Amino acid sequence: MKNLKPHFLFDKQLRNGAFLLVLIIVVLQLAYVYVDFTTVETESNKEAVLKLEMKLDSLKQQKELKPNLKIFPFNPNYISDHKGYQLGMSVIEIDKLHEFRKKNKFVNSKEEFQKVTGVSDSLLMLISPHFKFPSWVKEKINDNKKTRPKYSITQDKNKNYEIRDINLVSELELIEVLDINEKLAQRVIKYRKKLKGFTYTSQLSEVWGINQSDVKEILKFFKVLSKPKIEKLNINTASFKEVLQLPYIDYDLCKKIFDYKEEVAEIQNIEELKNITNFPLKKYDRIVLYLLAK
Repeated sequence: MKNLKPHFLFDKQLRNGAFLLVLIIVVLQLAYVYVDFTTVETESNKEAVLKLEMKLDSLKQQKELKPNLKIFPFNPNYISDHKGYQLGMSVIEIDKLHEFRKKNKFVNSKEEFQKVTGVSDSLLMLISPHFKFPSWVKEKINDNKKTRPKYSITQDKNKNYEIRDINLVSELELIEVLDINEKLAQRVIKYRKKLKGFTYTSQLSEVWGINQSDVKEILKFFKVLSKPKIEKLNINTASFKEVLQLPYIDYDLCKKIFDYKEEVAEIQNIEELKNITNFPLKKYDRIVLYLLAK
């Protein structure tokens, strides 16, 4: 009988443990049914709403102070979110300006600013006196008042226009006639200067940052009507540095040319360049615009 006591105690502990486990399960089920667990979430939402209301109140206070804001002259192309709000612009109006600028375009007048952003006449009247545009914009506007351009990108596409020489067009004319941005117009003129003039219209495609739609639009109004007179270098007497400075010739190609010249002693005909190993044949017609053999 003494040996049965430990077993009896073990069974009793087991029953007590099972009872405790059942009790815990029942308590959890009751808690799940009757306790509102959304309280924490609700309190969190209330806190977020409170913070938002405080932020709105702060913005309202700032808006009330805006009439006293001292506005210094500024370029409207570079209005930040904060600056736009201070001026009284809406988020949509500011975003429209930023989207316009992402296309690398600029507003050059108060009328264009209103067209892009959609600001009201009353707001435009308040802030436009503080607009400060670059000096070249003012000169362009004055020129427009004197003479309007003969061509316009918005004109009837089916109408025939007089084609002008791409080698004579100015940067300002490219901007006016084609409505392209200032930087692209500058690159076209800069590349033309580097080439000493466009010989082929296809050279427009070589301008850095230009796309085929830009080239197509330019060629509607401008073409190579007069080829440039380029003074060619004699490949047999020119220095390495002189040849290296020519368009279409990089260091590796220049070295190949001079290695070949040293091998043959003298280049009799400029077409011998084609005999150079890995010579860029696609660029031959452009390279020989600047080189000759005599």
